[in-house]
Amino acid sequence: MTARRGVTEQAATAAIEQGCRMLRLPTIRDRFGEIAAAAEREQLSYRGFLAELVMAECDDRDRRRAARRVHEAGFPRPKVLSEFQFEANPAINPAVIGQLASCAWVKAGHPLCLIGDSGTGKTHLLIALGTLAAESGYRVRYTLASKLVNELVEAADERQLSKLIARYGRVDLILVDELGYLELDRHGAELLFQVLTEREERSAIAIASNEPFSGWTKTFTDPRLCAAIVDRLTFAGQIIETGTASYRLAHARQQQNAKKAERATAR
Repeated sequence: MTARRGVTEQAATAAIEQGCRMLRLPTIRDRFGEIAAAAEREQLSYRGFLAELVMAECDDRDRRRAARRVHEAGFPRPKVLSEFQFEANPAINPAVIGQLASCAWVKAGHPLCLIGDSGTGKTHLLIALGTLAAESGYRVRYTLASKLVNELVEAADERQLSKLIARYGRVDLILVDELGYLELDRHGAELLFQVLTEREERSAIAIASNEPFSGWTKTFTDPRLCAAIVDRLTFAGQIIETGTASYRLAHARQQQNAKKAERATAR
């Protein structure tokens, strides 16, 4: 494709579109007309116009990458911190969550434990913080504790355990939800321990559990193994207790009260 002098506007447009397809620049292809018109109105220099084009492509590429990382994390549903109602669960300190939102703990490879009863917002916070990490450029993977253990057991049976542990080891942040809901046999608990050991002081892990640490012997029936797992998950980490009052129930009641108020106003 060779540039020519004196081309018509139509030919120039066609050449730009073709070149952008060849160079894989979809944002410039879609927006060069709009940006050119804005540059003309604002009397930008050629360099200023080119800078606007390049920045638009870079910004859009960053957004696409972030969306791809969020998708690859495997979240069961979208959750963001802006939707979390801290007033519905005063046990959770907004300042602490705001500090975690910086993702410094992910960069440092520190663990995070969210401990509390069902409905207190653990999964919401786990997914929301994981989403922020993915959008910030970290490789994130969400999984249920039972699913992770099943994966590990199947990999061990197929002699692929080292590959699976290495694959999880390449992820910057693993989010393990519903830890403590089911009792694990010794083999499953040992395999989970291997994953934790692989990540210790190197890569971050966050867990959500409905059981306090004192109750983890129901999940990990070997006391010594249970103590070692708790140690791996708490050393240099952050522990957030989400309490016992159901966040979901309080949120549902707020919505019901809001609807009642709307109906009363409409009468």
